[in-house]
Amino acid sequence: MPRVSKVQAAQNRDTILDASARLFRERGIGGVSVADLMADAGLTHGGFYGHFASKEALAAEACARAFSQSAERRHARIEALPAHTDVPSAYAAMFLAEKNVCVPGEGCPAVGLASDIARLPSDAPARNAYAEGVEGMLQDLMAMDPKASRDDMLLRLVTLVGTLTLARATVGQPISDELLAAVRKALATPPDASG
Repeated sequence: MPRVSKVQAAQNRDTILDASARLFRERGIGGVSVADLMADAGLTHGGFYGHFASKEALAAEACARAFSQSAERRHARIEALPAHTDVPSAYAAMFLAEKNVCVPGEGCPAVGLASDIARLPSDAPARNAYAEGVEGMLQDLMAMDPKASRDDMLLRLVTLVGTLTLARATVGQPISDELLAAVRKALATPPDASG
């Protein structure tokens, strides 16, 4: 069998990372085998270790990839907003959209990977990738409202992530829609207007 070119090998590696970033958010890191990942990527199981030393090494890179993809989508959506839009409120509405509740593989990695990352050893590389991703989300939120404090944006971040987590866990139940509606309403009100 002929060896693949360096270009093809790099493309295969990217395909594995993209599939992993999606599948880990959909099913959890422990819920996806190397065979599942490779099949989803359309590659043979045996080729995995030519790209990654272990599933744990892949998990760290896939986590970083998921946050990077999420940031790219976030930046594109914000850039597309009309001038004079209340960006923090618009972003909250986008973040809490029905698609993010129902399609976890394409949704926020802070939500989709939290439980798995929390179960990893404290020195696991995926924990560092996750923390860097969350910090990136926070920095983006702070850039949306430069007058807000870091604490205010931390509160906004945990409100968004927590709401989406609970909405996913209760999807199909009335409480899911109630959570989303209540937080959308609360975050649409500027802090100084609430009293």
